[in-house]
Amino acid sequence: MLSKYEPVIGLEVHCQLLTASKAFAADPNASGGEPNTHISVITLAHPGALPRTNRKMVEYAIRMGLACGSEITRYGVFARKNYFYPDLPKGYQISQEKTPICQGGQVVIRKPSGEELALRLHHIHMEEDAGKSIHLEGEPESLLDYNRAGVPLIEVVSDPEMRSAEEAVLYLQEVRRLVRYLDICDGNLEEGSFRCDANVSVRLRGETKLGQKVEIKNMNSFRNVQRAIDYEIERQIQLLEKGEKILSETRLFDANTGITLGMRTKEAMNDYRYFPEPDLAPLQISETWLNEIKASMPALPQELYQKFTQQYGLPAYDAGILTESKEMAFFFEEACQHTANYKGVSNWLMGPVQSYLNATGSAIDQFPLQPSQLTALITLVDESHVSYAAATQQLLPAWIEAPQRDVRTLAEEKNLWMEGDDDTLQPIIATVLERFPDKVKAYRKGKKGLIGLFMGEVMKATRGKADPKKANELLTKALSLNE
Repeated sequence: MLSKYEPVIGLEVHCQLLTASKAFAADPNASGGEPNTHISVITLAHPGALPRTNRKMVEYAIRMGLACGSEITRYGVFARKNYFYPDLPKGYQISQEKTPICQGGQVVIRKPSGEELALRLHHIHMEEDAGKSIHLEGEPESLLDYNRAGVPLIEVVSDPEMRSAEEAVLYLQEVRRLVRYLDICDGNLEEGSFRCDANVSVRLRGETKLGQKVEIKNMNSFRNVQRAIDYEIERQIQLLEKGEKILSETRLFDANTGITLGMRTKEAMNDYRYFPEPDLAPLQISETWLNEIKASMPALPQELYQKFTQQYGLPAYDAGILTESKEMAFFFEEACQHTANYKGVSNWLMGPVQSYLNATGSAIDQFPLQPSQLTALITLVDESHVSYAAATQQLLPAWIEAPQRDVRTLAEEKNLWMEGDDDTLQPIIATVLERFPDKVKAYRKGKKGLIGLFMGEVMKATRGKADPKKANELLTKALSLNE
C-alpha cells in the first residue's frame, strides 16, 4: 500500500542550549537540583521584573545557523507567544515570530547506500523553555517545578521534505551531531534536552498538494521516532483507504504499545496573539560580531568526513563511524600526525579501543592513552615487534592500566617482544630442519602442509617470540633451496 502513497514529514527539533544562565534571566541553567531553586522574580514574572537577552544564547543560535548554511538575521525583535499552561509562569513565552535568527539553510544526511540528501530548513528561532508539570500516580494534584522555565532553546524547523521514517531519523541524528560538534547542546533525547515533534502526512504518489498533517510528540529515542512515524504513516493510509477523514491533531506516542494516541485537535491556525516583547530591545547583529563567530567555528562532521576519505584515504564506512562524535574524530586526526598508517589507526579505534570504551562505559576523551601512545602501539605491530593478537589482548590492557610506562619495556616484561631479524631466526630454522630430515624430504616431495609442523617447532624454540610472518617467509625459503 505504501507504493500507492507518499509520506511527507517535517521535524521541529528543540535543543536546550548549554549556556550558564537562562535565556532572559541570570538564574542558573542547570539540570537537577531541588525543585524551584533555579528561579528568580524574572523567571516567575513578578511585576516590574525586566528580562535581559542572554548574549551567549544568540551566539549559539548563530553558530547553528552558520553550520547549516542559513541566512543570519541582522535585525529582529522578540515576541510574546501567549497561551496558558500551568508550567508557564509568565502566561506567555518569549519567542521569535516574524524575524527568526536564522532563515533557510539545509542539513545533509547520508543514507546507508552512500547517497547524500540535502534537506532544507525553513528557519531556526530562539525561545525560552517552559517549566515541568509532575503528575504523581494516585495523587489528585500536579506539582510544578519552574527550574526549567526560561532555559534557552533553539527550534530547528525543517521544510516538509522527508519521505520516510528512516530519512527523519537520519536527519535528527545529523542535527544532534551538529549541536554536539558546536558544543551548544548535549543532544540527550532521554533527558529531554534534545527533543523533536514530527509533522506527518500522506498523499497519493504524484500529488503535489500536501495532505492533512498530524503532529506527534513524546518521542524520547531515535528508535521511538522511527516507530512513531512508521505507525502514523500506516494509520493515515488505512484511514484514507476506508474513505475516512484525517483529523488535524496532536498525538502522543506510546512506547509500550507502539501506537499514537489523540491528545488534542488543532485549529487551522493557532491564535497565540503574538506581539513584540515590549521589555526587550530589538536584536541587532553587527558584522564584526558575526565575523568573530564565523572565525571561531570548529571543523564540522561533513568537512571532516571529506577530509578522512580524501586526504587519509579511509573507506566511507570508517569515515562515517569516526565522525559520529567530535571527540573520536579529533582523536583520530591527532593520531594521524604520528603515523602514515591511517587505516591502521581507524581499525584500532573501531576495534580494540571501541571495545574497551563499550566495556567500561566511557568515551574516547576518557581513554587513558594519548593518540601518540596508540600510534606507538600500532607501530610495534606494523614493524612486527609484537603480534596483533598479543598487542590487543595483552599489551593494550596492560598499558591502559599503567599509561606512564614505556610500551617496549611492558612488551619485554610480558615476553611479547618478537624475534624478527634474519640473523636471529635463520640459525634456529636451520636447527629445526636438521632435526626433521624425513619431514623435510616429505615437504619437498609435495606435502606442503608440513610447514605447520616446522612453524610450531620454530615458535617453541623461540618461546613464541618469533615473528610468524617473518619465520614463515624464512622457513619457506630454506625448504625450497634444494627442491
